[in-house]
Amino acid sequence: MTTQRTPRYRGIFPVVPTTFTESGALDLDSQKRAVDFMIGAGSDGLCILANFSEQFALADEERELLTRSILEHVKGAVPVIVTTSHYSTDACIERSRKAQSMGASMVMVMPPYHGATFRVPETQIFEFYARLSDAVTIPVMIQDAPASGTALSATFLARMAREIEQVSYFKIETPGAAAKLRELIRLGGDAVEGPWDGEEAITLFADLNAGATGSMTGGGFPDGIRPILTAFHEGKRDEAFAHYQRWLPLINHENRQAGLLTAKALMKEGGIIACESPRHPLPAMHPETRAELIDIARRLDPLVLRWA
Repeated sequence: MTTQRTPRYRGIFPVVPTTFTESGALDLDSQKRAVDFMIGAGSDGLCILANFSEQFALADEERELLTRSILEHVKGAVPVIVTTSHYSTDACIERSRKAQSMGASMVMVMPPYHGATFRVPETQIFEFYARLSDAVTIPVMIQDAPASGTALSATFLARMAREIEQVSYFKIETPGAAAKLRELIRLGGDAVEGPWDGEEAITLFADLNAGATGSMTGGGFPDGIRPILTAFHEGKRDEAFAHYQRWLPLINHENRQAGLLTAKALMKEGGIIACESPRHPLPAMHPETRAELIDIARRLDPLVLRWA
């Protein structure tokens, strides 16, 4: 097994937003421009169909169309992680096999849940990931996020890393992420190939100190996040902290105010995509929140505002 010191994938893998027209249809031309920008802005890889991609608003046929279109467009320029979460084990396996057949480098999967109250016990979660692992030959990333409402202890995650072949990457987005990452690495050892930061990089510096080797952020400013990771992993901790301190106002605004529409607002402002609207019933960003976002961004001069 690949060791934690030599992971197959590391660095910044931002989430690609899904682009729609004003009527709510998929806009594949804007989608491809968004992908081109994110690669050009220094992304080490990409993640598609995540929660920040509004995956919950997509039909199965649209998911397949987006996966195929994006992977064919990228043509292996960077690795692409495809989110294939589903409550049903069989449905998740089918999604994951399709993603792998189209060229996905990894699948990211939340534990099975539905709504606010439907959860399954650890025994079933373990079996869920074990069956998924048996069905694919690419790494499986477990997304440990509050949205699932499922508590995944570091002990349980480390056990899955040790005992389930393809489970080797972990995106930790829960409160106290750094402490959890540190404990996961301690318990899982080399079986934890990729301990990753998430949640728009709001806890990135603490997570890097804890041993994170990758970060899955929003897609609006990879050129701002990448230097933080690069400097840190080169041992230039003060430089990494300075980069983080500089970009933190924008990171914070995305995480606490503008949310999953941040990347599309920035891309629309920069002329990369034609429309920033979410798919109904998700409301548009409040105009004042958007104005504050653009004001903060302009002070930092991110590539997104001048790439087009």
